[in-house]
Amino acid sequence: MPYIEIVEPEDANDELKGIYRSLTSSRGKIAEVHKIQSLNPPTIPAHMELYTRIMFSRSPLSRAERELLGVIVSRTNGCVYCVQHHLEALAHFTGQDRARELARDGVATSGLSSREALLCGYAEALTTKPQDFGDSWSKRMRQQGLSDREILDATLVVGYFNFVNRLVIGLGVELEDDPGGYSYD
Repeated sequence: MPYIEIVEPEDANDELKGIYRSLTSSRGKIAEVHKIQSLNPPTIPAHMELYTRIMFSRSPLSRAERELLGVIVSRTNGCVYCVQHHLEALAHFTGQDRARELARDGVATSGLSSREALLCGYAEALTTKPQDFGDSWSKRMRQQGLSDREILDATLVVGYFNFVNRLVIGLGVELEDDPGGYSYD
């Protein structure tokens, strides 16, 4: 149960009802992470704008790579809600078996490409020790062929998931009974 009050769609005022309708139209349904922000409705579309810009806009990182980064950050932070939601999205792009393997075995034994492993290591390091972060990772990523734009986009994904993990964990957002079924493309 959430740690704060939420407003369900049937109890929403006109402003919030419109936001909920828009979410249902664009994403397929309303997630609990959206409802947790219902006491401050303008934050929901702002949050969604940030999310869609980082996760869905053109990027040299594939959608699968961005979802993988989200899963790694969320797993590192212990955010079960986000791990489950983004494993569903990762499965959409890579197949159920690959996503299940990652969830079960973690990064070390999941047969990741060297690029994927590098991105995962970056996400884990930036999540766990941001105060110790210097330019060594950027240099290492460039040496492995990643562009500055790819490094920026990876950092945006890592930063976003650290933000949303804290929102979810800090406010007690619970996983829906059916966490899948969203529009991933």
